[in-house]
Amino acid sequence: MKSRGLAAARRSASFHGLAQGASDRATPIQLPENHRNLPRRPEINGGVAGQRLTKVLLNLTIEGSVGPVLLVMSLENTVADIVRAAVETYAKQGRRPLLPHTDPKAFNLHYSQYSLEILNPEEKLIALGSRNFFLYSKPSKPANMVVGRQNYGAKEVPAAAVKSR
Repeated sequence: MKSRGLAAARRSASFHGLAQGASDRATPIQLPENHRNLPRRPEINGGVAGQRLTKVLLNLTIEGSVGPVLLVMSLENTVADIVRAAVETYAKQGRRPLLPHTDPKAFNLHYSQYSLEILNPEEKLIALGSRNFFLYSKPSKPANMVVGRQNYGAKEVPAAAVKSR
């Protein structure tokens, strides 16, 4: 029983930084004399080192996808560049569900899945003010379909059926 008590005391002493057989007094940690010895952190907007933020990490969720696509993009890129990079990355990673097509022009970029605003493809990332986006595929409507009215509301009817009435 006594050996267990000694082993526990040795373990706790080593845990607290005391070596076996060392004195009970621990040596203090040496700190720099002043703050001049510490490395400086450059400011984001042209501070000490003159560095500027040039790239940002974007979270881009694609309609039907489980998780976001992470992209590192320059602030000078446009919305069209973001859509192209997101579609390429999604297809390259082999994510599910598969996209019906990989043409970037077949998609619209929104601020969120609840936003109806479609972002302008020529607008630059720096002007958007967000790093989280949602990518919808554009609705496809066959050219031979027209909207007709019936008693229970609007319904898509083939163009040939409308002409024959």
